[in-house]
This record gives sequence, C-alpha cells and structure tokens, in this order.
Amino acid sequence: MANGNGQFSSHIISVTVENKAGVLARIVGLFSARGYNIDSLSVAETEDPTISRMTLIVKGDDKILEQIYKQLNKLIDVIKVQDLTSEEFVARELVLLKVSSSNGSSRQEIMQLVNIFRAKIIDVGKKTLTIELVGSSPKVKAMIELLQTFGVKEIVRTGAIAISREFGKRPE
Repeated sequence: MANGNGQFSSHIISVTVENKAGVLARIVGLFSARGYNIDSLSVAETEDPTISRMTLIVKGDDKILEQIYKQLNKLIDVIKVQDLTSEEFVARELVLLKVSSSNGSSRQEIMQLVNIFRAKIIDVGKKTLTIELVGSSPKVKAMIELLQTFGVKEIVRTGAIAISREFGKRPE
C-alpha cells in the first residue's frame, strides 16, 4: 500500500505452493514479467513435504499488490496467498557476518555487541570473527551498522521469514 505521501510500502506475502520442480521459477517469472521487484525471498518445505512455503517481501501500492495477488492465485501450483502485513505476525531473518578483528580490543568490543544483540560467534579466525544473528529486520540492520566500524568482510542473509500469530498483539 502507498503511505500518506504516495510512496510504496513493504508487504510480507506468504505463498503456500505445491512442492514441485519449476514452481519457484514460475512465481519469480510472474514478478519479472510485470516489472515488480522482490526485495526478499525465502522458500522451504513445510511440515508436509509435498507443500512449500514462500515468504516474499515486496513494495507496492494497493493497485500493484492487488495485481500480484490475482496473478499468484491464477497459478495452478499456488495453494494460498496471504498478506501477513495486514495481520498480526512474527518475522525473523538469519544473518551470517564475517567481521575484521585484528586485535584483542576489537575482539572484545565485537563480543560485547554480540552479547547485547543475543547473537553468536560461530567461527574464530586469526583476523576475523563470524557471527550468527537471528532477529527482526530492524535488529539486523542495527547490528550491521554497528559492526561496520570494525570492517564487515562478508554478509550472507536469508531474507525474512514470517508466520501469523494465533493470539495477541504484534510486539513493536
């Protein structure tokens, strides 16, 4: 949806599909053919191995999102399309970061940040530390920004995954 000043907003779209070869290519092709960008895409099989779930982050206004929903629902292998943004949901992202840590004081500072963000150091090298962080997109962004001062050598991100909440209110 467009916000008050006409800009596009991000939406988390959950697409349940049959777990078959070519389904991902058809969905990505649908977006590409219409000139829509996918900001993030994560796919994996569900509790049922014959079904996969895709989590897409896309930007658009009401008109674009309505087109996306209609086009996705036309695909034979699509079981369900759900905009989680309009519901209560929980979202997380996994990030692996390789950060320079050439001296003891920088290692200590990095380890303090890792503890504050409830992340983990998963590999230690002579000149780098590899960190695993799971969290919301704002948390991930904040940690990456803070680690930039040490020199981020490499970042690998899963993209967001999300699930609707059964009860309660979405935490801020």
